Amino acid sequence: MINIKKLPDIRVYLLLFFCLSCTYVQQAEQSVTEINIQGEPGNFHGFRMYAFEFQGRQSRIVVPKRPAKDNPWIWRARFFGHRPEVDIELLSRGFYVAFIDVSGLYGSPQAVEIWDDFYKYVTQEYDFSSKVVLEGMSRGGLIVFNWAAENTDKVSCIYADAPVCDIKSWPGGKMSGRGSEEDWQQCLEAYGMSEEEALNYQQNPIDKIEAITEADIPLFMVSGDEDKVVPFEENGALIVKAYKERKGKVKVVMKEGEGHVHGLKDARPIVNFILKHHR
Repeated sequence: MINIKKLPDIRVYLLLFFCLSCTYVQQAEQSVTEINIQGEPGNFHGFRMYAFEFQGRQSRIVVPKRPAKDNPWIWRARFFGHRPEVDIELLSRGFYVAFIDVSGLYGSPQAVEIWDDFYKYVTQEYDFSSKVVLEGMSRGGLIVFNWAAENTDKVSCIYADAPVCDIKSWPGGKMSGRGSEEDWQQCLEAYGMSEEEALNYQQNPIDKIEAITEADIPLFMVSGDEDKVVPFEENGALIVKAYKERKGKVKVVMKEGEGHVHGLKDARPIVNFILKHHR
């Protein structure tokens, strides 16, 4: 047994520092392993990632090295791993990153139901925070806004990047955007509608945004002013307009001379917005 009284002062301090440091590391590691996420282990930019299937759909959970209090998380809707700057920075701040692939459902009611089930799974099984940050790129905007409109009490804030907000715009191409005929047919099948029914459909994000603005859910919107695939004027601009009419919390970054390209060269404004508004 070490007789601390006989040690010089500097050795006492070193010994105490070593013991406290070990305790902190063990506690941090324990907070990760206690969750015990089920899935195939992998690596995501230096963070532990687990891949698995949920209801037959590819899913991912990335684990922070030191989870923040209450296990906050960001839920990516599309293009997992693409422009990961925001996800990586939030991981370093103790957020989890979650993903389930419902891209082929184009934000349809079936996609919303799957998201309902996935939300229950991660919040109950892994004790994730009841409030989630939503991240929707391109067609990911459809599921992000449609799910948020029906689950306003579960969303802390939204990061939308060149988001699709009306299926008539994309994949329909029935407005000024170029659309995608193959995706349009898949979209009609996912919704179980004829083209005529789809053209008269009144449950797109642009039609349901009132529920989100009434709930005062903060929104960070990014778009290119030359986007010909998902034109801002018939998608994100209508969402932003609804926010401004209600004096909601909305931040818009328009990238001059850019088309349908995601992300920002400096992701700090997005990250700071999320950290400020995450509840």
